Amino acid sequence: MDTNETNYIQFLGAAGTVTGSKYLISVDGYHLLVDCGLFQGYRELRRRNWIDFHFPPSHIDAVLLTHGHLDHTGYLPRLVKQGFHNPIYCTEPTADLAEIILKDSAKLQEEDTYHANQKGYTKHKPAVPLYDLKDVQKTLPLLSPRPVEEFIELNNNIRFRFRKNAHIPGAAFIEMDIKGKRFVFSGDIGRPDDPMLAHREHPEKAAVLFTESTYGDRYHPANNTEDILKKIIDKAIRKQGPLIVSSFAVDRAQDFMYAIWKMKKEGKIPDLPVYLDSPMGTNVSLLFLKYPEWLSMKPDIFGKVFQDTKLVTSIKETYRLAKDSSPKIIIAGSGMMNGGRILHYLEMQLGNPSATFILPGYQAAGTRGRQLSEGVPEIKLHGRYFQVRADVEHIKTMSSHADQGELLSWMSKIKNKPEKVFIVHGEPQSADALRVKIEHEFGWSCKIPAFLEKVPLEL
Repeated sequence: MDTNETNYIQFLGAAGTVTGSKYLISVDGYHLLVDCGLFQGYRELRRRNWIDFHFPPSHIDAVLLTHGHLDHTGYLPRLVKQGFHNPIYCTEPTADLAEIILKDSAKLQEEDTYHANQKGYTKHKPAVPLYDLKDVQKTLPLLSPRPVEEFIELNNNIRFRFRKNAHIPGAAFIEMDIKGKRFVFSGDIGRPDDPMLAHREHPEKAAVLFTESTYGDRYHPANNTEDILKKIIDKAIRKQGPLIVSSFAVDRAQDFMYAIWKMKKEGKIPDLPVYLDSPMGTNVSLLFLKYPEWLSMKPDIFGKVFQDTKLVTSIKETYRLAKDSSPKIIIAGSGMMNGGRILHYLEMQLGNPSATFILPGYQAAGTRGRQLSEGVPEIKLHGRYFQVRADVEHIKTMSSHADQGELLSWMSKIKNKPEKVFIVHGEPQSADALRVKIEHEFGWSCKIPAFLEKVPLEL
């Protein structure tokens, strides 16, 4: 690519898919990246992580992060490894989360590579990680946290600010003024009634809007999450087996901890032991106490939730719990079952008819969670196949992503008519459904960009 080209945006991820969020903006030779996420899911998507970056990383002047999830931050060490060395702007909680998540990502990659080489289930001789902990350590000093609502000047032409959007602690949408024209990047939009997070803000104007579309083709079920969870717990108790929640370490694990604690406190379920088997989930839970301004509940309430949960600190204890089929509730990462300690529980309990697994929220195509949610009879783990005899429950009411109606409500506060709406971060069906709805409801011109597509910016 000619780095002297000016005034364009290129979609380097989350175009036609929900993962790998990366948007390269070039304005008069200044190059800015909004989000820097890993591709996850299908193998052909994951292979994109290994391709040299499509623009010279050393020529990128800054990175802006909407939030700390891996599909928005996980490529950062790889970018640094290829020559990026400038500031990475984010909110304060996102900076802390990025450190936790990137270290965990590197550690898992190192472990997976080691096991692949030891057990021989790799085509590469030897297998190597995408990046390691040393690459993460070189990345962390570049993180530059900034407060919400405060505009930051990048140069004479570009300024931006973060605004809360209730997806996870620290998550924000970005309002960016380029030569006086307002560009809005939604990031991942949270829900208006999140039980734990502070209420989301709304953009009031946008010349160009970039909106996620994860659930652009559907509405979340109206069922009460607590009622659904109680029925699953009651059934698991009758079966006298373990209940294992494969949970995202950021926000979903804490939602489960809070919901279970609340039901126990109200006498709706027995006082079963609850374990959090996720080092990252434990560290994230501490952040809920560190940043009370990002919560809708009082910090002392979550402190009680945290105290009521047994924290698993060693892999030895994980092995013991995974083999134990007695009644208990275990919350383990990762949320889509593509890594983390949940894999040990799958190996030991997936074939146990008395066991129950819970899948929370969105499960990306190509992940083990998606396979189980679709009822596959077996899944592959560490080069071996395991039959599915345990019950698998998919709770769809706990999503941290807004549904179609909530997306439309979020953007409805925009008073002007945007020149263009780019629909990103969604699978083709959901993106197109949201496009149709936006054009019908608001009369706004929409476009679903393709991967690597470059669009001129009219400034």
